[in-house]
Amino acid sequence: MIFRLSVYDYMIREIDTSLITKNIREMCISVNYELSDDMKKVLSDAHEKEESPLGKQILGELQRNLDIAKIDQIPICQDTGMAVVFLEIGQDVHFTGGSLEDAINEGVRQGYTDGYLRKSVVGDPIERVNTGDNTPAIIHEKIVPGDKVKIKVAPKGFGSENMSKVYMLKPAQGIEGVKDAILQTVNDAGPNACPPMVIGVGIGGDFEKSAEMAKEALTREVGVHSDKKWVADLESEMLEKINNLGIGPAGLGGRITALAVNVNTYPTHIAGLPVAVNICCHVNRHIIREI
Repeated sequence: MIFRLSVYDYMIREIDTSLITKNIREMCISVNYELSDDMKKVLSDAHEKEESPLGKQILGELQRNLDIAKIDQIPICQDTGMAVVFLEIGQDVHFTGGSLEDAINEGVRQGYTDGYLRKSVVGDPIERVNTGDNTPAIIHEKIVPGDKVKIKVAPKGFGSENMSKVYMLKPAQGIEGVKDAILQTVNDAGPNACPPMVIGVGIGGDFEKSAEMAKEALTREVGVHSDKKWVADLESEMLEKINNLGIGPAGLGGRITALAVNVNTYPTHIAGLPVAVNICCHVNRHIIREI
């Protein structure tokens, strides 16, 4: 018996890669000019909660800077970051029109060139010759059910990136070891990560998976906790403990050192407990679209 599938039995959605380029170009410009709504709200709340007069003044100045950037359509920060792109690709999508990776990098190139954003990428980590267009991007791809493509663009400045760490803990260190790693990383970062910070944490997987989770955790809406109770409890506890460190806005003392702690987890090996802590400065640039 022969079975034949028609187009009605199995539909493939074709997406031209030029659409990916167009969206990433727009997202690179938008995310560098205007803060996301969740970050605007949490910064406003932080300004109200801050007890230190100097800390409150600094948070007020940060908000004024954001207003100026939006009105004048100029970058929020002079470090417009290395472009990090997360793609969730529906398994029923077929890309046409050329290489997906090339399309992503073309979108970054256009965005950073047309948006007059600082080009911060060097083509070799030792020879350090600037590529001139902020490419290549850091690209993470995941295949998911459906026929949509979700794009997350999160430019990452290196003041905070340089203060991030990966720990390969022993399983016996458990949750207390995880807490110590998070607090140690933030304490060591101090003023260098441009506080108030957003802290992304990845627990589990292996060396690189934990770091990828920590980076993607920064794109989660601030104030939205994990669905896992123990993880949500950890996020709340760590935020409170970090804000008791006294680092404060700009590292000049105060109550608000962090705006959020977002934790992602993944299964791991019986012999390991990887923990990555990815710190982001107060702008925590992230933008999400679905096409």
